[in-house]
Amino acid sequence: MEFIKYLIDLFLHLDVHLHSIILQYGTLTYIILFMVIFGETGLVVVPFLPGDSLLFAAGTFAAKGSFNLHLLIILLAAAAILGDTVNYWIGHFIGPKIFEKENIRFLKKEYLEKTHKFYEKYGGKTIIIARFVPIVRTFAPFVAGIGSMSYSKFILYNIIGGVIWVVLFTAAGFYFGNIPFVKNNFSIVILTIIFISILPGIIEFIKHKMAGSKAEA
Repeated sequence: MEFIKYLIDLFLHLDVHLHSIILQYGTLTYIILFMVIFGETGLVVVPFLPGDSLLFAAGTFAAKGSFNLHLLIILLAAAAILGDTVNYWIGHFIGPKIFEKENIRFLKKEYLEKTHKFYEKYGGKTIIIARFVPIVRTFAPFVAGIGSMSYSKFILYNIIGGVIWVVLFTAAGFYFGNIPFVKNNFSIVILTIIFISILPGIIEFIKHKMAGSKAEA
């Protein structure tokens, strides 16, 4: 329960927490951000780490001069691409064994199954599309590693998706994060970003429920 409260506070006051980290660690914050983005995309046991919202917040602080925007984008894009690459190979080597088990500690099988269906629907484009969908973003490269997608095909989608994702949200924070309305309502903006990110999943869930109801009828 305490952990959940901490996560909620982290997301709602991401700007405050990031500001404290910058004051405490200075340029080492680049490394911290790199590790968070790498973990969020590369380790299936931590899909709850901030992604879109963190990129937006980092772009906001870049506009204030706390970060060099170009260096920030290069490092975080590299973290996203490297994270997906590691995730792909983890899925390739241990994924089949995980799918055979019913209960996996620190890993919800339902997330894997949901991502697998997402992958079946969108194919290789899932690697790009998933960048903008929390949870699915973390599991998509893992499932790709389990499946039949070749690494040469995967790395192309990985690079394209990683660069677009990082540039889009970081630039959005850089150009819009310090607008008075956004700055004074940062928590609301972050919640909006999260809601928009999970909206496709909500729509799919509603469609699934409606289809189930029609089938029963």
